Amino acid sequence: MNLADWAGSTAIVTGGASGLGAASASALAKAGFKVALFDLNEEKGTSYAQEIDGIFCKVDVSDPASVKAGMDKVVAELGAPRVMINCAGIGLAGKTVSRGEPHTFELFDKTIRINLIGSFNCASQAAALMCELDPMEPDGARGVIINTASVAAFDGQIGQIAYSASKGGIVGMTLPMARDLADKGVRVCSIAPGLFLTPLLESLPEDVQTSLGQQVPFPSRLGQPQEFGKLVCHIIDNPMLNGEVIRLDGAIRMAPR
Repeated sequence: MNLADWAGSTAIVTGGASGLGAASASALAKAGFKVALFDLNEEKGTSYAQEIDGIFCKVDVSDPASVKAGMDKVVAELGAPRVMINCAGIGLAGKTVSRGEPHTFELFDKTIRINLIGSFNCASQAAALMCELDPMEPDGARGVIINTASVAAFDGQIGQIAYSASKGGIVGMTLPMARDLADKGVRVCSIAPGLFLTPLLESLPEDVQTSLGQQVPFPSRLGQPQEFGKLVCHIIDNPMLNGEVIRLDGAIRMAPR
């Protein structure tokens, strides 16, 4: 089966109101999916959902009850999901020790709860719904889950202790989740993007953006969110991609700072 065989299926994208999530949602909508956006930004989420002919659910991914409410809305309006894309995340900076003070527990806890636990909440609840669906020919596929890691999981820089730990957790749960769900026909992959032109980098001066892009070996520029969306679609399209973490980074290897 290929991507066209999934047309008409329901896909959920967390962090879908902007950045990598919005690009993924757009790519999936163009591929014929019924798309639901999970995000906390109600204004942007509602507007973008209308733009791609999808639905918006105000969801706090770190709260299992909020995720459950979002899932219930999706099932009621679009049907159970066959695709779950986790893009919601934050990237707050802080050193293990800074100016004699330890890293704040609250910042570390918040980063882990949103980036790692949030991805798990959505993946596990979506997987339970996928397992109830009829298998698709020829392999008996029921669904695909794609989580967003980061090159920081492997090349964490100074000040990225919380972020790198959260993304390292995404990497660590990719294979066991794929193995857990293999007999159910649900595949699991993760994408580890490098430097992409997301809202965080768009807020930086243009000369800083250019400088960051020049750190990428080839192509020597920041990644475009649409390129992330293309990989999302390819993972769904290629049934042998399972249990894998794919770096999408132009061959960059991050220096300590």
